[in-house]
Amino acid sequence: MEDHVEDDLQKALRMSMQYEPPEPKRSKDSPMEESPEVKNRRLQRELMAAAAEKRMAASAAVAKSGGSSSSGNVAKSVYLGGSEVKSEKVDECEPMVKEEKSSREELALEQAHQLFSMVFGNEVSKGILAQWSNQGIRFSPDEETSMGLVQHEGGPCGVLAAIQAFVLKYLLFFPQELAKDGPKTPIISVSKRLQETQDSATNLFGSLTEETKSRALVRSMGEILFLCGNNNSATIASLKVLDHEIEGKDQSTKDEIVARSLDGLSIESGDDLQKALKVTTFTSLSSAMQRLEEIIPIFRSRMGALLFLLSALLSRGLETVQADRDDPTQPLVTAPFGHASQEIVNLLLSGMAVANVFDGKMDLGGGMFVKGILTPVEVGFLTLLESLNFCKVGQSLKSPKWPIWVIGSESHYTVLFALDPRVQEENEFESRETTIRRAFDAQDQSGGGGFISVEGFHQVLKDANVNLPADKVNNLCSSGFIVWSEFWQVLLDLDKSLGGLKDSTGLMGKKVFDLYHFNGIAKSVLGGSGGETPVQRPRLTKLRVSVPPRWTPEEFMANVSLPGSSSGSGGGDGSGTKDAMAEVSKPEPAQHAPLVDCIRTRWARAVCNWEGDPPSIV
Repeated sequence: MEDHVEDDLQKALRMSMQYEPPEPKRSKDSPMEESPEVKNRRLQRELMAAAAEKRMAASAAVAKSGGSSSSGNVAKSVYLGGSEVKSEKVDECEPMVKEEKSSREELALEQAHQLFSMVFGNEVSKGILAQWSNQGIRFSPDEETSMGLVQHEGGPCGVLAAIQAFVLKYLLFFPQELAKDGPKTPIISVSKRLQETQDSATNLFGSLTEETKSRALVRSMGEILFLCGNNNSATIASLKVLDHEIEGKDQSTKDEIVARSLDGLSIESGDDLQKALKVTTFTSLSSAMQRLEEIIPIFRSRMGALLFLLSALLSRGLETVQADRDDPTQPLVTAPFGHASQEIVNLLLSGMAVANVFDGKMDLGGGMFVKGILTPVEVGFLTLLESLNFCKVGQSLKSPKWPIWVIGSESHYTVLFALDPRVQEENEFESRETTIRRAFDAQDQSGGGGFISVEGFHQVLKDANVNLPADKVNNLCSSGFIVWSEFWQVLLDLDKSLGGLKDSTGLMGKKVFDLYHFNGIAKSVLGGSGGETPVQRPRLTKLRVSVPPRWTPEEFMANVSLPGSSSGSGGGDGSGTKDAMAEVSKPEPAQHAPLVDCIRTRWARAVCNWEGDPPSIV
């Protein structure tokens, strides 16, 4: 078989050596100029010969290396009669087994128009386009916030906050994957170092190398894009003007090339997208991350946030994105201020562009329903709008795998995180409440409104194993529907043996832990080291959070002594009192900011304290 292929290659090469095919003999006076038809045939033979030479060289390389080689495609372009003609793609070398696949292509004009309209609509202002065309994905140059992505333009904060949440996941909990020499290199995570030393978070974040942060960014972007592609594939949108210009260059040179290439580039229509974009689809996460690492200067450039959003949408598939949404006629970037919609944030956090934050689906009747979060998530979401009773965030987003949350306000997205995963651990009573609440929410068809039908209530009692006395059941069902707050009060007075939450021990302890809030938008603050010159930088705020038990009535929260304490005054025996999850008895003076209202949607009646200016979520 190999001999046969070799003969074909040699034959193609010999044919190409003929300068021209057999032609009728011309007289000496005849002009020697080639006709267009003859010229076309000659150039086609030369193209075949070039392809044959490449295949022969590749075959020789395979034979020399024992038969292993990477696959690739070569597409040649020649000009025939004044017009460009592209040859068919010719395989350089066909591998024995294809484990990784990638395809690079241009956007079809119709697809480009659909993509632009989906993101911006048909009447987008130049101001919004400027916001989304001038925001790169770059780390803060400020030492205290060097782990954070800095935002200079309003609008793309939803994209940056989602990426930031995943970046923190890798920096805090997966340092092995960021090691230069691979996962075998022993590295202590930032989270553990902060728990074991007296160093502040700002000191340790400032010690992170640019290389480590870049790896965290690449891994985060790759994970999000594959999440959007159902963990089967990822599509990366890049720029045609930079297709091969930055490959193999050092980072500073890449940044210079990217900056020069973007001079005068604007995206104001689907036509502009089609002319500017080059998209590559990968079925291997490692190949996708390798590509992201190669072109990370493009995402650091002013087009970075927009390119990443387009990559996520293309990874999900435009038709699938529209099917996810409740109202696909509205643009994903909302007017009049150009903010990222909840659909964008949900796409980046959960892989689906749904508009709602509750769990599962809500049946509207008549075969109509709207979708919320359908799967567990790595990092979560909390919103000020829940504290204002505009929505209800489900347990999937409230209790993510890692203690990191995107925080939503009316106009901005920021990030809240903990260094210790134990902040999400539940004691016996909290676990019991979660079980009952999930059973209740499963029957709640109001989209988090907090009431269910009588039939649904009986199913909750069965699923949660709650044995209510008949008189209490009849009382709750008397109005024809059951409200969560009324059911909750009954549970607080129901003994644990009957499936209730009555605290017969009288131990009214509180969990105490630290949270950190990062706002990536650059604001003017006084310079560090006593400097009085204002500088533009993001903000990182440490909060001390005290959380009383959720089942405890308010009047029992104060002055309850713990086992081992001397007098109920808070003086313990020293065992475990310094732990991040220690129980204490006296409430601390409360400070308030809108962020506290967000935190209380996750930890009811939480009391928060911080030093300096209040944390800002706008």
